[in-house]
Amino acid sequence: MGEPPARPAGWPSALRWYPVWRRNLLVWRKLAIASLFGNFGEPLLYMLALGYGLGSLLGEVDGMPYLHFLASGIVCSSAMMTASFEGTYSAYSRMAVQRSWDAIVTAPISVADVVSAEIIWAASKAMLSATAILLVAWAMGAVHGPRALLALPVVFMGGLTFGALALVVTALARSFDFFLFYTTLFVTPVLLLSGVFFPVEQMPGPVQTLAAAAPLSHVVALVRPLMVGAAVHAPGAHLAALAAYAVVAWLAAAFLARRRMQR
Repeated sequence: MGEPPARPAGWPSALRWYPVWRRNLLVWRKLAIASLFGNFGEPLLYMLALGYGLGSLLGEVDGMPYLHFLASGIVCSSAMMTASFEGTYSAYSRMAVQRSWDAIVTAPISVADVVSAEIIWAASKAMLSATAILLVAWAMGAVHGPRALLALPVVFMGGLTFGALALVVTALARSFDFFLFYTTLFVTPVLLLSGVFFPVEQMPGPVQTLAAAAPLSHVVALVRPLMVGAAVHAPGAHLAALAAYAVVAWLAAAFLARRRMQR
């Protein structure tokens, strides 16, 4: 399917994604309570069950109560899971089941604009989920000072990264079952090896090297110090790594989605 050369009236080219993003927002508002409960409930259970239950047995981890260590990790992991789900199952529904993308690109909006909107929407939902968990962590005494608010832009950037990676998979998927491979072979290992539940330094050397390459490990390395009041080490390197992942995945998702819709 060809892409119209014109642009939406009144919208500069850099913002052509916004009407699609707003469309997703308006649809989500109808199911906001159920969506928030799903994004909020499971991470809260992790914090309560592991933070208090396992934390009472572990004591301190990396010089802080285990609840504080876990809370910062859960903020990051909830963002990853939310962006990944939105960029796979939800985006695939709009692309292949509801055929919303086909209808949208008949307007002066390109496939790349639609992909950009989906990625930014996934990041928006990731930050919303992380904000809810951050508030719970604050109520539980696991947040040290207002500097923790700086974690939200980092979470948004992480949401862009995982949203873009998910859209790459969605552009290649032929059914919902395809996402089981992505979840099992990528999302779950990244969740377990990125320092969310335990320090990566406890793992063997090769596993630490592998974990350091995971996008989530960079999010955790930035968010945890901000939440617990510690110094952030090499913030530029972590941000650069996240930006590189996001840009490469963004370009790949746009290319693959365009090729798929032109068939």
